[in-house]
Amino acid sequence: MDFDGVEPGDAPLGTYGIPVRLDPAEHDPRSGTASLCAAGPVVPVLLPGGVSAWLVTHHQAGRAVLADSRFVKDIGAWRAWRSGEVPRSWPLAPLLTVANMTTATAGDHTRLRAPLARAFTVRRVERLRPRVEELAGELLDGLADGRPGEPVELRARYAHPLPIRVVCELFGVPDDRRDRLRSLCGALFDPHSDRSDAPAVHRELRTALAGLLDEKRERPGDDLTSALVAPGPQPLSGAELVDTLLLMIVAGHETTVNLLVNAVHALLTHPGQLALACSGQVSWSAVAEETLRWDPPVAHFPFRYALCDVDVAGRTVRAGDPVMLSYTAFGRDPRQHGPEAGCFDITRATTRHLTFGHGIHHCLGAPLARLEAAVALPALFARFPDLRLHDPERPPARRPSMVFNGFAELPVLLAPRGGRVGPARPRRQRDDA
Repeated sequence: MDFDGVEPGDAPLGTYGIPVRLDPAEHDPRSGTASLCAAGPVVPVLLPGGVSAWLVTHHQAGRAVLADSRFVKDIGAWRAWRSGEVPRSWPLAPLLTVANMTTATAGDHTRLRAPLARAFTVRRVERLRPRVEELAGELLDGLADGRPGEPVELRARYAHPLPIRVVCELFGVPDDRRDRLRSLCGALFDPHSDRSDAPAVHRELRTALAGLLDEKRERPGDDLTSALVAPGPQPLSGAELVDTLLLMIVAGHETTVNLLVNAVHALLTHPGQLALACSGQVSWSAVAEETLRWDPPVAHFPFRYALCDVDVAGRTVRAGDPVMLSYTAFGRDPRQHGPEAGCFDITRATTRHLTFGHGIHHCLGAPLARLEAAVALPALFARFPDLRLHDPERPPARRPSMVFNGFAELPVLLAPRGGRVGPARPRRQRDDA
């Protein structure tokens, strides 16, 4: 698959067709969704560095790939990686070489997933509800303490701190380590960061997570890190434990941040939909599911590799070819979601989306993301019923990422100028008061 130097305007229609360049600095990954879907269910694309891949854009084709054992996550199956054509310094390499369940296949995937599946249960997640409600209330109190009439950056002040606090409490990350972990994870996958620093950032992040694992071995608690290091029938290696923590802490907060921000923005730009949710005519879970379909937290996710030649929706994917899945395209595929797939509609009869994956790769963190959305969204609009965008005529900037899909910021006004916010949350009485 060699598309380097081929431009859409002059490329011949051949075995692979005309490649589409995916720009990691694209401000809105959704902007080309319609054209990608129209180009076909499997589209040849060029990634940074001239790396070629297939992008699956139709829902049914994506579902088929997710369920097909002929597509594996082992990077050793990638022909261009084995040959050295793709350098080890490629910016997306850290995402593809970690030793956790996102890059594992078959038996290894089951072994790596099992400790989290045992510990990350729906029951354990539901036990977090009172704490999530408390954290959300504390953050909303902080927003209300600001100066009336001044814009508030909702991503930084609410949507980001809530998930990172929740996931850090779930995994027992001490307070004094949370900010550094977050900044390291962000630097590792930020397409605008200095890529020469990536190896050092990766080493520091792994060292920090290894230190947390050592601490939990010595002083276990009621958290998922302690559950991971507890003796089991198939214990994970040190590297696998570190990479599993990396996956859960990064994915466990960054994707939920995007879900919350994308949902708030969708509601503020669709006031009729917001009114339906706030009145109780439509559930907040429906808001979350429609957001997950219409504006998912992940745009395009790499990679799966073909073990042999595979026909996908009429296109032959050759052995050793890499395949990306376009979740933004899946959610707006009219073949799956009807002619109004491009509309945000929380009354939609069914919202069967692939945002949390499918089959054995279905996201373990889905119950937690749904819980946080079910708590954070109604709490926000109940507290600030007049919430609105600071500048409705100027769309907020998107995060420049090919993988993550969300806003870099979301400036809002909590109340009309001179107006008052919603009623204060009752303060919890101290036990020793």
